[in-house]
Amino acid sequence: MNTLTLNVSGMTCMGCVNSVKNLVGALPGVSGVQVDLASGRVEVAHDPALASPDVIRAALDDGGYQVVG
Repeated sequence: MNTLTLNVSGMTCMGCVNSVKNLVGALPGVSGVQVDLASGRVEVAHDPALASPDVIRAALDDGGYQVVG
């Protein structure tokens, strides 16, 4: 398992936090998602063979959120 840390913009409430958790958590190979609304930080525990960083970023983009940096 790897841990990917992303800065995500567009999260404004706990509904957004739940949405991000559901979007990313549904991906094959993702075993955990931690979201800090105040900082915009999202940490994803994942198997890179099943859920690459690009796939995780694409899921967030498709959900209306923007990965910064």
